[in-house]
Amino acid sequence: MDQVLPFGISFEAVITLMAGVAAFTAVIAVWNAALTRDPMRGRLKILQARRDALKSGYIAPRKRQRSPRQIKSVGLMRKLVSRLHLLRSEQARKTADKLAEAGWRGKDTVVIFLFFKVVLPVAAGVLAIIFLYGLGVSQLPPIARLLVAMGLVLLGMVTPDMFVRNAIIKRQEAIRKATPDALDLLVICAEAGLTLDAALNRVSREMGQSFPEVADEFSLTAIELGFLPDRRQALANLAKRVNVPAIRSVVATLSQTEKYGTPLAQSLRVLADEFRTERLLRAEEKAARLPATLTIPLIVFILPALFVVLIGPAALNVMDEFSKF
Repeated sequence: MDQVLPFGISFEAVITLMAGVAAFTAVIAVWNAALTRDPMRGRLKILQARRDALKSGYIAPRKRQRSPRQIKSVGLMRKLVSRLHLLRSEQARKTADKLAEAGWRGKDTVVIFLFFKVVLPVAAGVLAIIFLYGLGVSQLPPIARLLVAMGLVLLGMVTPDMFVRNAIIKRQEAIRKATPDALDLLVICAEAGLTLDAALNRVSREMGQSFPEVADEFSLTAIELGFLPDRRQALANLAKRVNVPAIRSVVATLSQTEKYGTPLAQSLRVLADEFRTERLLRAEEKAARLPATLTIPLIVFILPALFVVLIGPAALNVMDEFSKF
Protein backbone atom coordinates (compact mmCIF):
# COMPACT_ATOMS: atom_id res chain seq x y z
CA MET A 1 0.00 0.00 0.00
CA ASP A 2 1.97 2.94 -1.28
CA GLN A 3 -0.70 5.58 -1.05
CA VAL A 4 -2.43 5.46 2.31
CA LEU A 5 -2.53 9.23 2.99
CA PRO A 6 -4.81 11.80 1.30
CA PHE A 7 -3.79 13.60 -1.85
CA GLY A 8 -1.73 10.60 -2.92
CA ILE A 9 1.12 11.24 -0.41
CA SER A 10 3.17 8.21 0.56
CA PHE A 11 4.94 7.45 3.83
CA GLU A 12 8.31 7.66 2.12
CA ALA A 13 7.60 11.29 1.07
CA VAL A 14 6.56 12.30 4.61
CA ILE A 15 9.68 10.73 6.10
CA THR A 16 11.85 12.43 3.51
CA LEU A 17 10.21 15.83 4.22
CA MET A 18 10.70 15.46 7.98
CA ALA A 19 14.33 14.50 7.49
CA GLY A 20 14.86 17.56 5.32
CA VAL A 21 13.27 19.86 7.92
CA ALA A 22 15.41 18.34 10.67
CA ALA A 23 18.57 18.77 8.61
CA PHE A 24 17.68 22.40 7.82
CA THR A 25 17.02 23.13 11.50
CA ALA A 26 20.33 21.57 12.48
CA VAL A 27 22.18 23.68 9.92
CA ILE A 28 20.49 26.89 11.18
CA ALA A 29 21.31 26.02 14.80
CA VAL A 30 24.97 25.36 13.99
CA TRP A 31 25.11 28.57 11.95
CA ASN A 32 23.68 30.68 14.77
CA ALA A 33 25.98 29.06 17.30
CA ALA A 34 28.98 29.80 15.12
CA LEU A 35 27.95 33.46 14.59
CA THR A 36 27.06 34.25 18.23
CA ARG A 37 28.37 37.70 19.12
CA ASP A 38 29.45 39.05 22.43
CA PRO A 39 26.25 40.22 24.20
CA MET A 40 28.17 42.82 26.18
CA ARG A 41 29.08 44.66 22.99
CA GLY A 42 25.46 45.45 22.22
CA ARG A 43 24.83 46.39 25.83
CA LEU A 44 27.78 48.76 25.83
CA LYS A 45 26.48 50.38 22.66
CA ILE A 46 23.07 50.87 24.25
CA LEU A 47 24.62 52.37 27.39
CA GLN A 48 26.80 54.70 25.33
CA ALA A 49 23.81 55.83 23.29
CA ARG A 50 21.89 56.46 26.51
CA ARG A 51 24.78 58.44 27.96
CA ASP A 52 25.04 60.55 24.81
CA ALA A 53 21.31 61.24 24.90
CA LEU A 54 21.47 62.30 28.54
CA LYS A 55 24.45 64.50 27.86
CA SER A 56 22.78 66.20 24.91
CA GLY A 57 19.67 66.75 27.00
CA TYR A 58 21.75 68.25 29.80
CA ILE A 59 23.85 70.53 27.64
CA ALA A 60 21.14 71.62 25.22
CA PRO A 61 19.02 74.53 26.43
CA ARG A 62 15.45 73.92 27.34
CA LYS A 63 13.04 74.67 24.59
CA ARG A 64 10.90 77.67 25.35
CA GLN A 65 8.45 79.45 23.18
CA ARG A 66 9.99 82.82 22.53
CA SER A 67 8.62 85.52 20.37
CA PRO A 68 10.83 87.11 17.69
CA ARG A 69 10.88 90.30 19.74
CA GLN A 70 12.33 88.46 22.76
CA ILE A 71 14.94 86.75 20.60
CA LYS A 72 15.93 90.11 19.12
CA SER A 73 16.11 91.72 22.57
CA VAL A 74 18.38 88.97 23.90
CA GLY A 75 20.56 89.33 20.81
CA LEU A 76 20.99 93.05 21.45
CA MET A 77 21.84 92.38 25.09
CA ARG A 78 24.44 89.82 24.05
CA LYS A 79 26.04 92.27 21.63
CA LEU A 80 26.38 94.93 24.32
CA VAL A 81 27.76 92.51 26.90
CA SER A 82 30.18 91.03 24.35
CA ARG A 83 31.50 94.44 23.37
CA LEU A 84 32.24 95.22 27.00
CA HIS A 85 34.03 91.83 27.33
CA LEU A 86 31.99 90.94 30.42
CA LEU A 87 31.44 87.30 29.52
CA ARG A 88 35.17 86.55 29.58
CA SER A 89 35.77 87.78 33.08
CA GLU A 90 35.96 85.73 36.26
CA GLN A 91 32.95 87.61 37.55
CA ALA A 92 30.83 86.06 34.79
CA ARG A 93 31.58 82.56 36.08
CA LYS A 94 30.69 83.57 39.62
CA THR A 95 27.51 85.16 38.32
CA ALA A 96 26.60 81.93 36.55
CA ASP A 97 27.05 80.02 39.82
CA LYS A 98 24.79 82.50 41.65
CA LEU A 99 22.12 82.25 38.97
CA ALA A 100 22.35 78.45 39.14
CA GLU A 101 21.67 78.67 42.89
CA ALA A 102 18.57 80.72 42.06
CA GLY A 103 17.43 78.05 39.59
CA TRP A 104 18.29 79.92 36.38
CA ARG A 105 20.66 77.81 34.29
CA GLY A 106 19.84 78.97 30.76
CA LYS A 107 22.57 80.17 28.46
CA ASP A 108 21.03 83.65 28.25
CA THR A 109 20.54 84.25 31.97
CA VAL A 110 24.10 85.49 32.50
CA VAL A 111 23.75 87.82 29.53
CA ILE A 112 20.48 89.27 30.81
CA PHE A 113 21.83 89.74 34.33
CA LEU A 114 25.03 91.46 33.17
CA PHE A 115 23.03 93.66 30.79
CA PHE A 116 20.80 94.95 33.59
CA LYS A 117 23.82 95.24 35.87
CA VAL A 118 25.34 97.69 33.37
CA VAL A 119 22.22 99.46 32.12
CA LEU A 120 20.27 100.08 35.35
CA PRO A 121 22.84 102.44 36.99
CA VAL A 122 23.17 104.44 33.77
CA ALA A 123 19.39 104.63 33.32
CA ALA A 124 18.88 105.65 36.96
CA GLY A 125 21.53 108.37 36.65
CA VAL A 126 20.04 109.74 33.42
CA LEU A 127 16.53 109.81 34.89
CA ALA A 128 17.82 111.55 38.02
CA ILE A 129 19.56 114.22 35.95
CA ILE A 130 16.47 114.76 33.78
CA PHE A 131 13.99 115.06 36.66
CA LEU A 132 16.18 116.84 39.21
CA TYR A 133 18.15 119.19 36.98
CA GLY A 134 16.43 119.33 33.61
CA LEU A 135 12.75 119.53 34.59
CA GLY A 136 13.32 120.98 38.04
CA VAL A 137 10.74 118.73 39.69
CA SER A 138 12.31 119.00 43.13
CA GLN A 139 13.26 122.21 44.95
CA LEU A 140 16.06 120.57 46.91
CA PRO A 141 19.43 122.24 47.42
CA PRO A 142 22.21 121.34 44.97
CA ILE A 143 23.97 119.07 47.48
CA ALA A 144 20.75 117.21 48.22
CA ARG A 145 20.07 116.75 44.50
CA LEU A 146 23.54 115.33 44.02
CA LEU A 147 23.04 112.90 46.89
CA VAL A 148 19.66 111.79 45.52
CA ALA A 149 21.18 111.21 42.07
CA MET A 150 24.05 109.21 43.55
CA GLY A 151 21.59 107.21 45.66
CA LEU A 152 19.54 106.33 42.57
CA VAL A 153 22.67 105.22 40.72
CA LEU A 154 23.71 103.07 43.69
CA LEU A 155 20.20 101.60 43.86
CA GLY A 156 20.41 100.69 40.17
CA MET A 157 23.72 98.95 40.80
CA VAL A 158 22.52 96.79 43.70
CA THR A 159 19.00 96.01 42.41
CA PRO A 160 20.02 93.01 40.23
CA ASP A 161 22.09 91.53 43.06
CA MET A 162 19.24 92.00 45.53
CA PHE A 163 16.79 90.36 43.14
CA VAL A 164 19.03 87.33 42.66
CA ARG A 165 19.78 87.10 46.39
CA ASN A 166 16.08 87.10 47.25
CA ALA A 167 15.44 84.40 44.66
CA ILE A 168 18.25 82.29 46.11
CA ILE A 169 16.89 82.66 49.65
CA LYS A 170 13.36 81.68 48.60
CA ARG A 171 14.62 78.68 46.65
CA GLN A 172 16.84 77.50 49.51
CA GLU A 173 13.95 77.81 51.95
CA ALA A 174 11.68 75.77 49.67
CA ILE A 175 14.35 73.10 49.26
CA ARG A 176 15.00 73.01 52.99
CA LYS A 177 11.31 72.43 53.71
CA ALA A 178 11.05 69.69 51.06
CA THR A 179 14.23 67.81 51.96
CA PRO A 180 12.74 65.54 54.73
CA ASP A 181 9.89 64.38 52.47
CA ALA A 182 12.25 63.85 49.54
CA LEU A 183 14.59 61.83 51.75
CA ASP A 184 11.72 59.63 52.93
CA LEU A 185 10.86 58.88 49.31
CA LEU A 186 14.53 58.13 48.59
CA VAL A 187 14.56 55.66 51.49
CA ILE A 188 11.48 53.90 50.08
CA CYS A 189 13.00 53.73 46.59
CA ALA A 190 16.34 52.45 47.93
CA GLU A 191 14.64 49.75 50.00
CA ALA A 192 12.65 48.75 46.91
CA GLY A 193 15.93 47.92 45.18
CA LEU A 194 16.28 50.93 42.89
CA THR A 195 19.68 52.36 42.10
CA LEU A 196 20.56 55.92 43.03
CA ASP A 197 19.88 57.21 39.49
CA ALA A 198 16.49 55.52 39.30
CA ALA A 199 15.59 56.61 42.84
CA LEU A 200 16.38 60.26 42.08
CA ASN A 201 14.33 60.10 38.87
CA ARG A 202 11.42 58.54 40.72
CA VAL A 203 11.52 61.14 43.50
CA SER A 204 11.71 63.98 40.98
CA ARG A 205 8.61 62.65 39.21
CA GLU A 206 6.67 62.24 42.44
CA MET A 207 7.58 65.69 43.79
CA GLY A 208 7.29 67.60 40.54
CA GLN A 209 3.96 69.19 41.48
CA SER A 210 4.41 69.80 45.20
CA PHE A 211 8.10 70.78 45.34
CA PRO A 212 9.36 71.63 41.84
CA GLU A 213 12.69 73.01 43.15
CA VAL A 214 13.78 69.69 44.67
CA ALA A 215 12.42 67.78 41.67
CA ASP A 216 14.47 69.95 39.30
CA GLU A 217 17.70 69.49 41.26
CA PHE A 218 17.25 65.73 41.70
CA SER A 219 16.42 65.29 38.01
CA LEU A 220 19.55 67.19 36.98
CA THR A 221 21.66 65.16 39.41
CA ALA A 222 20.27 61.91 38.00
CA ILE A 223 21.22 63.05 34.49
CA GLU A 224 24.75 63.96 35.59
CA LEU A 225 25.12 60.60 37.32
CA GLY A 226 24.34 58.99 33.97
CA PHE A 227 27.03 60.61 31.84
CA LEU A 228 29.72 62.12 34.08
CA PRO A 229 32.79 59.86 34.40
CA ASP A 230 32.99 60.48 38.16
CA ARG A 231 29.70 59.97 39.95
CA ARG A 232 30.89 61.84 43.01
CA GLN A 233 31.37 64.92 40.86
CA ALA A 234 27.64 64.90 40.08
CA LEU A 235 26.88 64.83 43.79
CA ALA A 236 29.38 67.64 44.39
CA ASN A 237 27.63 69.69 41.73
CA LEU A 238 24.35 69.21 43.59
CA ALA A 239 25.90 70.55 46.80
CA LYS A 240 27.35 73.47 44.86
CA ARG A 241 24.05 74.42 43.23
CA VAL A 242 22.04 74.03 46.44
CA ASN A 243 23.84 75.70 49.33
CA VAL A 244 21.64 74.14 52.01
CA PRO A 245 23.08 72.26 55.02
CA ALA A 246 20.55 69.43 54.66
CA ILE A 247 21.47 68.84 51.03
CA ARG A 248 25.17 68.96 51.90
CA SER A 249 24.58 66.24 54.49
CA VAL A 250 22.74 64.13 51.90
CA VAL A 251 25.55 64.64 49.39
CA ALA A 252 28.17 63.65 51.95
CA THR A 253 26.25 60.49 52.80
CA LEU A 254 25.72 59.55 49.16
CA SER A 255 29.38 60.21 48.36
CA GLN A 256 30.43 57.95 51.23
CA THR A 257 28.05 55.29 49.92
CA GLU A 258 29.52 55.54 46.44
CA LYS A 259 33.09 55.41 47.76
CA TYR A 260 32.90 52.67 50.40
CA GLY A 261 29.86 50.72 49.24
CA THR A 262 27.87 51.16 52.44
CA PRO A 263 24.15 50.28 52.28
CA LEU A 264 22.28 53.15 50.67
CA ALA A 265 18.92 52.55 52.37
CA GLN A 266 20.43 52.37 55.85
CA SER A 267 22.39 55.60 55.43
CA LEU A 268 19.40 57.47 54.03
CA ARG A 269 17.16 56.18 56.82
CA VAL A 270 19.50 57.63 59.46
CA LEU A 271 19.46 60.99 57.69
CA ALA A 272 15.68 60.91 57.30
CA ASP A 273 15.23 60.34 61.05
CA GLU A 274 17.63 63.19 61.78
CA PHE A 275 15.82 65.60 59.45
CA ARG A 276 12.41 64.71 60.87
CA THR A 277 13.71 65.39 64.36
CA GLU A 278 15.22 68.67 63.20
CA ARG A 279 11.93 69.75 61.61
CA LEU A 280 10.05 68.94 64.83
CA LEU A 281 12.56 70.92 66.90
CA ARG A 282 12.27 73.87 64.53
CA ALA A 283 8.48 73.83 64.87
CA GLU A 284 8.78 73.72 68.67
CA GLU A 285 11.23 76.61 68.54
CA LYS A 286 8.80 78.72 66.54
CA ALA A 287 5.99 77.88 68.96
CA ALA A 288 8.17 78.87 71.94
CA ARG A 289 9.17 82.14 70.25
CA LEU A 290 5.57 83.12 69.55
CA PRO A 291 4.78 84.80 72.92
CA ALA A 292 7.85 87.02 72.67
CA THR A 293 6.95 87.89 69.08
CA LEU A 294 3.41 88.90 70.06
CA THR A 295 4.61 91.22 72.82
CA ILE A 296 5.15 94.25 70.58
CA PRO A 297 1.79 93.97 68.73
CA LEU A 298 0.12 93.49 72.11
CA ILE A 299 1.69 96.67 73.51
CA VAL A 300 1.12 98.78 70.39
CA PHE A 301 -2.39 97.73 69.34
CA ILE A 302 -4.22 95.98 72.18
CA LEU A 303 -3.13 97.74 75.40
CA PRO A 304 -4.04 101.30 74.22
CA ALA A 305 -7.55 100.18 73.35
CA LEU A 306 -7.80 98.35 76.67
CA PHE A 307 -6.67 101.48 78.56
CA VAL A 308 -9.26 103.57 76.73
CA VAL A 309 -12.03 101.12 77.61
CA LEU A 310 -11.01 100.82 81.27
CA ILE A 311 -9.83 104.32 82.10
CA GLY A 312 -11.96 106.29 79.64
CA PRO A 313 -15.24 106.33 81.65
CA ALA A 314 -13.46 107.26 84.87
CA ALA A 315 -11.58 110.06 83.09
CA LEU A 316 -14.85 111.42 81.67
CA ASN A 317 -16.49 111.36 85.09
CA VAL A 318 -13.57 113.26 86.60
CA MET A 319 -13.75 115.83 83.81
CA ASP A 320 -17.49 116.26 84.40
CA GLU A 321 -16.95 116.79 88.15
CA PHE A 322 -14.27 119.40 87.55
CA SER A 323 -16.44 121.17 84.98
CA LYS A 324 -19.10 121.85 87.67
CA PHE A 325 -16.80 124.12 89.64
